[in-house]
Amino acid sequence: MTKAVKEKVLYQLNFLKSIGYDYHGMLKLSNQEVNSSMLPNNMYELKNLVENCYLCELSKTRKNILFGEGNLNASLMLIFDEPTSTEDELKSFFVGKTGEQLSKMIENVLSLKKEDVYITTLVKCKSSNGMDASSYNSCSTYLHKQIDLINPKLIVTFGEKAYQFLCNDTSSLNQVRGQIMSFKNYKLVPTHSVSYLLRNPSSKKEAYYDMLKIKSILELN
Repeated sequence: MTKAVKEKVLYQLNFLKSIGYDYHGMLKLSNQEVNSSMLPNNMYELKNLVENCYLCELSKTRKNILFGEGNLNASLMLIFDEPTSTEDELKSFFVGKTGEQLSKMIENVLSLKKEDVYITTLVKCKSSNGMDASSYNSCSTYLHKQIDLINPKLIVTFGEKAYQFLCNDTSSLNQVRGQIMSFKNYKLVPTHSVSYLLRNPSSKKEAYYDMLKIKSILELN
């Protein structure tokens, strides 16, 4: 439902109430209700739904929506916390310095093309001051549906927020980085965010070993 349609519905309900009509109280919709009954089993329909989403405050400041990109039958799914400023500006992943670095990691270490993987974010809109739990909770059902539709062999989360929010685990990245974890029925490996690696080149060796482990998992039958 678009913002314009919502406003028309609210106007009509307020008008009916003003002339004496009585209707039910405010609906309390949770993510679980949306998840179980309202999301389509088709990635293109889901994308259209997300592009008309106004569930959280991020919708007021975004420039573009970054839904996801890549192979819909990918064995490897990459999940970041939120779009970067450059991604938000250009409405595309694999752009800017972080995109260039990620492309090198995929192509040079995993021996894959970036078109072979599927990439997305916890929230589909860029925040102005960093994403929070409220924004993620509004967006999480979309992400979980994306994961189920892709049905990857392996999920890789980049950065502490991406791991903690998705897995509902407060462990620091230093405690879990590079380990094979479980998320629902999927294998998951947390690693450093690409932006962190650009700021801290000394950690690239750790990320390199994480990529080698990821490669070995993907190569297993």
